[in-house]
Amino acid sequence: MKDKINVLIVGGGGREHAIAWSVRKSPRTDRLYCAPGNAGIGELCECVPIGAMEFEKLADFAQEKEIGLTIIGMDDPLAGGIVDVFEARGLRVFGPRKNAAILEGSKAFSKDLMKKYHIPTAAYENFDDPGKALEYLRTRARFPIVLKADGLALGKGVLICRDLAEAEDGVRQIMEERKFGSAGNRMVIEEFMTGREVSVLAFASGNVIRPMTSAQDHKRAKDGDQGLNTGGMGTFSPSPFYTPEVDEFCRKHIYQPTVDAMVSEGRPFQGIIFFGLMLTPDGPKVLEYNARFGDPEAQVVLPRMKNDIIEVMEAVIDGTLDQVELEFEDNAAVCVILASDGYPEKYEKGIPIEGFENFRDKEGFYCFHSGTRRDEQGRIVTNGGRVLGIVAKGETLREARTLASQATDWITFSNKYMRTDIGRAIDET
Repeated sequence: MKDKINVLIVGGGGREHAIAWSVRKSPRTDRLYCAPGNAGIGELCECVPIGAMEFEKLADFAQEKEIGLTIIGMDDPLAGGIVDVFEARGLRVFGPRKNAAILEGSKAFSKDLMKKYHIPTAAYENFDDPGKALEYLRTRARFPIVLKADGLALGKGVLICRDLAEAEDGVRQIMEERKFGSAGNRMVIEEFMTGREVSVLAFASGNVIRPMTSAQDHKRAKDGDQGLNTGGMGTFSPSPFYTPEVDEFCRKHIYQPTVDAMVSEGRPFQGIIFFGLMLTPDGPKVLEYNARFGDPEAQVVLPRMKNDIIEVMEAVIDGTLDQVELEFEDNAAVCVILASDGYPEKYEKGIPIEGFENFRDKEGFYCFHSGTRRDEQGRIVTNGGRVLGIVAKGETLREARTLASQATDWITFSNKYMRTDIGRAIDET
C-alpha cells in the first residue's frame, strides 16, 4: 500500500463533513485536520481555528503539519486563488486554480464559454449597466425570465421573475441595492427553461473527466418548491430522470466539451466540476457550473461511492485520472436538511441540539453537520441557517426517503424546520 498521509480539509459545512467522513474511511489517511470545521467534523478530526480565506495561514499550517493533501471544499477560496498559493509553496492541493475556478466564479464567463464551444444552455445576455438591463427587459424579454448575479452568492444569487415588475425589482436588488454584494457588479439575464433539474458531479483533470452518480437538489425553502431560494434543502441520488440516454448525451455534448474548452482557453481544470442540468423538451442543457462538490449533493453521492477518495483525488492531481473507473453502490440515498426556522432570512443561533446518539452504529444512516458549534458548556448548538443533513441509504429511492424521514425525528432543537417533500418527484416515475 502507498504511504499514509496527513490531510487538511478547508471549509466548515455539510459538504466538508461528508468529505471528512470519506477521507477518514481511506486507509491512506493518517492525521486529519479541518479548517475551520464544525462540531460534527470535530468528532472525525482536529478542527483548526483558521478561516477558509486565510490562505497564507492555511499554507503555513500545511507546511508545519506536513500535510500530504489539502482538499478545498468551498467556492470562495477557490475563486480567490487558494490553490495557486498552495502550489507556489510546493504543497499538494485538490481543487482548480483561480483561472479555472472562474467557471463558477463568473456566470458571464461560463455562459460565454458555452456559447463559444456550442455547449447546450439557455439563451442569455450579460449586463454591467442596470439601465441597459432594464431597457432589455422592457423591450426584448419574454417572461418568465431568470436574473443571475455574475459572482458567488452562496447559491442564492438567482431570481426567477414572472413579469416585468418582478424583473425590474430584481435588477434593483442585484445591481443597485447590491443584495448579493460584489457578485452583482455584472448580471446575466437568461431565458427560463422548463424540465427536470439534475445535478452531476465529476472529477476532472485536464482533458479527462469522470462523472459520478446523479443527484437532484431542492433549492426552495418550502414544500412544493415554494418560498425563497436557499443553499439547498435536501437531495436524493440517483435521479430516476437521468437515464442512460441522457447520460450518453451529456458525456458527448456537455461534460467532455466543457473540459476540452477549458484546456483550449488555457485554463485546464483539475478538481470537481458540478454540472447543474435542466432536462428540457429540447434535450439536456446546462443551468450552471460549480467548481467544487455540491452541498447537499455531496452528502448523498459520497456515501454511495466505492472508490477510495484519496486515490481518486491524487489521480486528478497526478494526471492519471484516465486510469480510474468510478464505482457506486447499486442503491439510493436521500438527504433532508434540518434548518433553523426563518432560513434563508432571519433565524436564531445558539440553540442546543439533542439526539445525536440515535445515529451511533446505525448502518446506512448519517448525520452531517452544516451549521453547528460547541458552546461554552460543551453542548452542540445551532450556528447557521442549514444546521444538519439527515441522510439514509436504501435499496430504492422510496425506501431511502422513508428511512430519512424517520431519522429526522431522532434530532430535536426548538426552531427545527425542514421540507417534508424531499424526493416526492420520484412518485411521478
